[in-house]
Amino acid sequence: MDNVPDEGPAILACNHLSFADHFFGPLPLRRRIVFLGKRDYFTGRGIKGWFSRFFFSGVGVIPIDRTGGKASEEALVTGLRVLGEGRLLGIYPEGTRVPDNRLFKGKTGVARLALQGRVPVIPMAMINTFELMPAGSKPRVLGLPGRPGVRFGRPLDFSEYYGREDDREVLRTVTDQIMKAIQDLSGQEYVDRYAAEVKAEQQGREVRRDEDEE
Repeated sequence: MDNVPDEGPAILACNHLSFADHFFGPLPLRRRIVFLGKRDYFTGRGIKGWFSRFFFSGVGVIPIDRTGGKASEEALVTGLRVLGEGRLLGIYPEGTRVPDNRLFKGKTGVARLALQGRVPVIPMAMINTFELMPAGSKPRVLGLPGRPGVRFGRPLDFSEYYGREDDREVLRTVTDQIMKAIQDLSGQEYVDRYAAEVKAEQQGREVRRDEDEE
């Protein structure tokens, strides 16, 4: 926890194993983390929809449209506003909960935010939350390899790249360095593919590639 500053803006870049990450990730910190989450979490109906809105509002999630195009710009503007307020911004660079217990290729939005906001990036690794609650399943306690937890790495300084947030090669380099730091903390096997693509293949559907959405 000492790697997370007591004040000032920073990005916490985290692997995304489970729905439970939203709870266990921020739990040990003295500061609140603001996450950007898909708007669907806030538009459900009935008791389930009410619980979803209550939970995600409580853990500091700001709803955004993640359908690409102008929605990507909305996420960037919202993230920069959070950082401009001197707050901690939480991001899942993989873009979605992963289909298995591996670490997948990061989208470059995290790099763009870090360079344009000129803030450090703190790698953050969730541990054992996939086993606790894989995507699409109910929580389970029996048979866990260990208790769920989180590790925070040393802040990453990308000041050498400031002013180059429109350079795609720079964005990919920065993103890959962030994912490598998360892997070092989590010990996960790395897959050089986007998690959304793998999930789509498993479900027998196509996923649209949008470079601007990265």
